[in-house]
Formats: sequence, C-alpha cells, structure tokens
Amino acid sequence: MTISEVSEKYEISQDTLRYYERIGAIPPVHRTKGGVRDYTEEDTGWIELVKCMRSAGLSVEALVQYVKLTQKGDTTLLERRELLNGQREQLIGQLEAIRRAKERLDYKISRYDEALKTGRLSWD
Repeated sequence: MTISEVSEKYEISQDTLRYYERIGAIPPVHRTKGGVRDYTEEDTGWIELVKCMRSAGLSVEALVQYVKLTQKGDTTLLERRELLNGQREQLIGQLEAIRRAKERLDYKISRYDEALKTGRLSWD
C-alpha cells in the first residue's frame, strides 16, 4: 500500500506516518526499489498497534521503547510485557476516574430531572 492509501485507511496524516517511522515508533517501512514506501501487512499491523496504543494514552516515547525492545528479539519479552502491563494499569485508573465522573454526572442529571418535574431545584 502507498502512504496515501495507508493515511486514508487509518485516518493518520502522511506527515504523522513519516514522523512515527523517523523517530522509531514504528519499524522502518518496506520500500520499493525506487525508494517509495510500500506498506506491507506487517507494516500496517504496526500502525494499527500505534494507533490503538496512542488512543489509550501510551506515550510516543514508550512506543519507541517498545519497538526497540521488539527489534532485540525474544530476550526482551519480559520487558515488553512489563511496559504493556504498566499501560494497562494506567488505563484501569483512567477507567475508574471516568466511572466516578459518570456517577457524579448521573446524580446531577437526576436532580435536574426532579427539578423539571417539581419546578424546584433542590440539592438536599
């Protein structure tokens, strides 16, 4: 796939794709004999991972570290697992904060629903 096809498919700008490759957040992309990026299935798998991890809040620096560890081979399995587990723990914390915020909003909305029924806003 060309960079424009990948950009469109994954809704990531071409500049961002080049940036991710340049800093090592994704491994070097395969190229044609003419030097044009030719994204393989493996390359797009990395893009899917980066997109998922970024949306989950993983830093670019952590992604670069993850790629470096992956390129070192199976001797880094434990380190990679620990990196991902740390991110998982952060997500669990974020989910709890979101759950608490939702409960607070639900309560406030219920109070406004009651006020709309009774014509009186009360926080008792």
